[in-house]
This record gives sequence, structure tokens and C-alpha cells, in this order.
Amino acid sequence: MNIIELYEIYTLYPSVQTDTRKLKKGDLFFALKGPNFNANAFAETALANGAEYAIIDDPAYSHISRTILVEDALQTLQQLALYHRNQFSIPFIAITGSNGKTTTKELIHAALSGAYTTYTTEGNLNNHIGIPLTILRIRKDAQIAVIEMGANHLGEIAGYCAYTLPTHGLITNCGKAHLEGFGGYENVKKGKGELYDHLRNNQGTAFAMWDYDYLRDMSRGIAHVVTYGTKDADITGDTLASEPFLQVRIGEGTGSFNINTRLVGAYNLPNILAAVTVGKYFKVPDQQIADAIKAYTPSNSRSQLVEKNGNTIILDAYNANPSSMKAAIENFEKINADNKVLALGAMAELGAESLEEHKNIISLIQRSAWKEVILVGGDFLKLASPFKTFENAVEAGKWLRSQAFTNAHILVKGSRSMQMEKVIE
Repeated sequence: MNIIELYEIYTLYPSVQTDTRKLKKGDLFFALKGPNFNANAFAETALANGAEYAIIDDPAYSHISRTILVEDALQTLQQLALYHRNQFSIPFIAITGSNGKTTTKELIHAALSGAYTTYTTEGNLNNHIGIPLTILRIRKDAQIAVIEMGANHLGEIAGYCAYTLPTHGLITNCGKAHLEGFGGYENVKKGKGELYDHLRNNQGTAFAMWDYDYLRDMSRGIAHVVTYGTKDADITGDTLASEPFLQVRIGEGTGSFNINTRLVGAYNLPNILAAVTVGKYFKVPDQQIADAIKAYTPSNSRSQLVEKNGNTIILDAYNANPSSMKAAIENFEKINADNKVLALGAMAELGAESLEEHKNIISLIQRSAWKEVILVGGDFLKLASPFKTFENAVEAGKWLRSQAFTNAHILVKGSRSMQMEKVIE
């Protein structure tokens, strides 16, 4: 069966799933394979649970009724996404970067949604499976699509662009994330820059944070660059206040207006400026943008402010790398409060630079006075420090509860693998 024939089936059953636990009646089930699983074995279960067809790539299961045998189920999923993408002539905005991708994506979606029917990545489905699924969830009424792209090695963003075909793009930043996969910071920039390469080669438009010299350099040669930053940009803004929530003033280039947010930390300023810039580019009124950003409430352990047991907790534990960890600590350091407690989980995927980067974080912590510092797991356990260390977040949480802190400010930060949200459960 070719892609055109498969697409005709998709138009009849336009809900695609790769997880049998999430299946609904009438779905198309794509049986994907990985190093430790083979979903072909679940094709019959998927069909019994309501799937209309199962797309498989293992001939051993082709005898099952309502299976469609293809050479590679994952490649077919991506090719189907490309075919669907080509049915639209609307803006497709791709977002990548080391930090702040998901928050920026959510803020941009909020800023656009009041004026346009906007589809976007759900949660952080930003990989080789999640991106085609996101594209295939876009319906005929779409006016704009916002697609988040994550990456941990070279060539990954270029691969996503091949079937997303973004017309617009935004790199939030390039930091020390996924160094193990990329092989160093310069390759992080090269990998994220694959989005700019696509825009450059296809007369696209880039939204660029102009405070970052490296994004100025990386964006050279792109046909259309719209800039934002704290100065010398098309859209500028600065921080009015950051306690407890960030307040921003938007100034030059758009008429002055203020935005009150539910985000914690001045490090979210670039994310807000990005959303304002994209909103303004697509001619959303200032007040509508401000109201949409004000209404956005972060979730899933991203820049959340939690009041619990008489304490104020900044829960920013969805992920961490040296760049975001440093920004979070420095922001916390500036907060006007007594009884500050740091609960920091180890940072993952840093390769040969991991020990040095964890050592740098310990040195950063040591320059300030804290009520307590808790370091959890990974390479934090391999380094000498004057701070309390724990094997995992559950142990750290038990100790934290035993202290019965009140009127404390607690920063919880760490890589996803550390599951640092368990510290406050």
C-alpha cells in the first residue's frame, strides 16, 4: 500500500495512536519497534480494543485481519505526516532550543489562539514519534501550527524539518544540554541551527533573541529575521518585577504595555518576549497577547509556584542542564526571602563534561548562604561538598519532611531522570 492509499484511509479514520493503552475506537494503530519492544506483537490487541487498522512492519503478524503491512512502520508514520503536512498552506512555526522550548511553545500558542485556530504539540511530544503524531492531529480548520522539536544529536532537527516543512522558526537558546549526544557545545549550536538552515534554504522567517550574539551569527542569510530582546531589536522588553511572579514591560517597536504572568523567574523573560513577538508578527492586538500570557498557568513541574505546609516552593523539576540550573539558582539567590532551601537533582546526558559541570554548580552554590542544600543522585554523589547528599528524590523527600520547615522558600530543580518532584510529595 502506498502513502496516497494509506492517506485515504487516514482521512476516514484521522486519529493515530502508537500506544495501545491510549487507543480509542476508530483509531489507526502504528506498531512501532524499538530496542526493547516490538509493538507488532500488540497489533491483534489493538484491533480488539477498537483500532480500525493496525499498520505493521513484521510479516509474522500479517495474517491478522485489518493489518496493513509496510516496510517500516515509523518511516511510514513520518511519510504520512509529510503527506498530511502538504495539504496545508498555513504557517508552520517550529521551536527548538536547549531551554524553555515547551514554555515558549505554550506561550506562543496562547498568544495566537485567541485570533487563530492554532494546533500545537501536546505536552512535550517533540521527538521522532511525537512530531508526526502532532502533525497528524492537525485538522482542516487549522490556521497556524506550532511544533516543538527536541534533539540530542546532530541531524535530528534536520530530519524533523524534512516532514514538518516549517515556514517560520525559533531557537530559544543554545546551552549545555545533551552534550553527550551532541559531542560538545559547538555541536549543540550546529544541531539547533539545522532549523535555521532549513529556513535559510526555503525563504523562511526566523524569530531571533537578539541579546544572544550566537543567534545573530547563526541567523545570517535567512531571508526574514524578526528580532526580540532587551534592546536593539524589533520587539523589546524588560523585567518590572519577579516576585512572586514575573511582570514584564514591552516597549520599543510595539507601543508600551505591561504583562503580568504566572511564571516564576526572570529567566522566563525571553520566552515571554518570543510569544509577544510572534503574536505581534501575526497581528494579534497587544491587549489580547497580554491577556493570553497572563492567563497561562505553568504545569508539569515547569516554573511552578507551589504553596505547601507553610512553605513557598519553586518547582522547576521537569528537566535541567548546566545553563538552566545556573539560571534557576541565580534567580533564587536574588529572591528577597529568608530560609532558602536548595533541592537539586543531578543533570543527565552531559558525557565527559558531567563531573566538571556538577562541580561548577557546587561552586556556584557555595558563594551564597542557604538554610539547607540537598544534592540528589548522579555525579553529585561523586564530588566532595559540604552539602547533604541523597541517592534519590524519595530519600531526599523523607529527610526534608523530617525537618518540618515552615516559612521556607524551596527551589526544586533537576533532570527528568531524577524525578525531583518526589521531594515535595
